[in-house]
Amino acid sequence: QVQLVESGGGLVQPGGSLRLSCAASGSIFRIAAMAWYRQAPETQREWVAGITIDERGDSTNYADSVKGRFTISRDMAKNTVYLQMDSLKPEDTAVYYCHVQTTTPSYQGYDYWGQGTQVTVSS
Repeated sequence: QVQLVESGGGLVQPGGSLRLSCAASGSIFRIAAMAWYRQAPETQREWVAGITIDERGDSTNYADSVKGRFTISRDMAKNTVYLQMDSLKPEDTAVYYCHVQTTTPSYQGYDYWGQGTQVTVSS
């Protein structure tokens, strides 16, 4: 089994920065992809950023709403994904969830979700 633990959320003023982290632990053969989602009050969960990992290297993608402000990265040795959030706006306020896809030796994929961490951008 795999457990994801998120941290780094909090209250920040508009224009400020936060760095979220999501550490995966447990029985992991291979991580194929990592991503961040968010869910604001009274809205559906939306995809924010993702990173795919394979023999060719890493590839990152971002939602248009955060492109140029957020950066997703990973630490392979720690099985951890980060989301650096700069120039934060009130509309970034949401609960942020990490998502990890693992692959078994037989290449069967499994999906895991973090518990969520609150990010509040307000003056």
